[in-house]
Amino acid sequence: MALLNDDEIEAKLTELDGWERRDDAIAKDFDRGDFVGSVRFVDSLVAPAEDMGHHPDLAISWSTVTVTISTHSEGGLTAADFELAARVDGLA
Repeated sequence: MALLNDDEIEAKLTELDGWERRDDAIAKDFDRGDFVGSVRFVDSLVAPAEDMGHHPDLAISWSTVTVTISTHSEGGLTAADFELAARVDGLA
């Protein structure tokens, strides 16, 4: 899978709400109201991640889940990262 260049990354970010570039990844914070909501949200991400064979980095801090996505095997951002981000948004 090909790495995206800076222009392609910026263009794809405009198609997503609230995602930002953080070094060689994209990330977004999701407020799920409380810890239980955060854990349930994380659980809902398992199916699409497994379906794509593409797994985000996840951090839970009580009501907030931070989802960070990058194609580690490529060392940066690919189209798959933005596809997964869109799927994550669909579950939020």
